[in-house]
Amino acid sequence: MLNNPLVEVQHLQKTVSAHSGLLNILSDINFAIYTKETIAILGASGSGKSSLLSIMAGLDPEYEGSVLLFGQELKDLNEDQRSALRKNDVGFVFQSFLLIPELNAFQNICLPLEISGHLNSQSIDFAKTLLARVGLSDRSNHYPATMSGGEQQRIALARAFISKPKILFLDAPTGSLDTDNGKKVIELLFELNQDLGTTIVMVTHDTEVSQQCDRVLTLKAGCLV
Repeated sequence: MLNNPLVEVQHLQKTVSAHSGLLNILSDINFAIYTKETIAILGASGSGKSSLLSIMAGLDPEYEGSVLLFGQELKDLNEDQRSALRKNDVGFVFQSFLLIPELNAFQNICLPLEISGHLNSQSIDFAKTLLARVGLSDRSNHYPATMSGGEQQRIALARAFISKPKILFLDAPTGSLDTDNGKKVIELLFELNQDLGTTIVMVTHDTEVSQQCDRVLTLKAGCLV
């Protein structure tokens, strides 16, 4: 690919203190991620997958080496600067959904736009389109407590895409879903990737899902293999 990478990782090291001394979470990791790519991060529990995702997303600035997001070195930015960098161009989908209980489905989807001050008639129409795309137009006024896990995850996915981010980070997006709902979420994820051109980076344990991605990054004991 000829375009500049959205994410560039060079000689990344992550070390934490443990009772037995220093523990290497990530060791000499090197790769780049480009526009519109779909990337799966595989590895056993404890291999460093979620740590790598958090660092790339600017949630954890405590590392050695270099991690560039949109050309900016993340560890050189303070919390406010990292937040501003993520504001409109980075989306997240967490395994626990993290929907706001007091907001209904439609309000949860619109929340990022309301926070950023970009909620207008055009964005509201797009939110309605996303709600239809996730197959939940009839659940617009329902609150998270009255929705199934699969429905909540689809709302979380729509919320992540509402700002049309350049890159979307997902931590085990189907980990707590049954097979059918998991497949629906993944199908929708790839559809939105194609339609909106959003780069997808997901931690997954599902090799079937990873085979659908452009590339797979496999971690073993903190090393890229």
